Amino acid sequence: MIQFFQEMLSFPFMTRALIAGTLISLCAALLGVSLVLKRFSMIGDGLSHVSFGALSVAVAMGVAPLTISIPVVIVAAFFLLRIAENGKLKSDAAIALVSSSSLAIGIIITSLTTGMNTDVSSYMFGSILAMDTQDVILSVVLSVIVLFLFFFCYHKIFAVTFDESFARATGMKVGTYNILIALLTAIAIVLGMRMMGAMLISSLIIFPALTAMRVCTSFKSLTWCAGILAVVNFLLGLLASYLYNLPVGAAVVCVSLAVFLLFLLIGRLLHRSR
Repeated sequence: MIQFFQEMLSFPFMTRALIAGTLISLCAALLGVSLVLKRFSMIGDGLSHVSFGALSVAVAMGVAPLTISIPVVIVAAFFLLRIAENGKLKSDAAIALVSSSSLAIGIIITSLTTGMNTDVSSYMFGSILAMDTQDVILSVVLSVIVLFLFFFCYHKIFAVTFDESFARATGMKVGTYNILIALLTAIAIVLGMRMMGAMLISSLIIFPALTAMRVCTSFKSLTWCAGILAVVNFLLGLLASYLYNLPVGAAVVCVSLAVFLLFLLIGRLLHRSR
């Protein structure tokens, strides 16, 4: 077994995927707990499509994709959050509007410039070979920043997640922490695009939180469980990808689904025993 893992990690692309994917999965899962509880989980899907549109523009301009996609996705996250707060347009409708428009723009730009080549396909569906050393370094640095800010503001995020009205009444700057959540989510989405793809990146946000909710009852236990599940799901998906030559994004999603069904069964058994 040890020899097998040594052989797997002897490939540089597997090592890069392991390092970056583990950190990105952990970031997405921790943020996903708050987003799911706030009924704003589909923001990941919307922002991933915005990221694809921004990446298409960057490729067409011949510039580094992340230099354009990160600020564009952050602005989109603020825009979606502001719409949800104003209440003029329901958040799910706003996400669908921005998501479909960004994806359509990205496809048109791509078809008029580079065409639907391998690079574009990796952004759409993810590719374990797409991440180079520079991507990994950037992913590690930004992931550490996301994790630090999340744990540093943990109690504030908890308050904003469960009762915004009470938090606002106590003098807390609710808007600031909502913006922080949106900012961190946007960064996690952009970082995970290269590996998971625009079509599957939202699974990193939704699955761990939903799975942990089957058995956990407190925010603290839910957060820890979601983080652990995200890392385990990714590692098992990466292993399946290596063994059976599967797309890593699809493998991670299938593993996440299987674990969710298992926890769903465990949750029902625990409920009956009570």
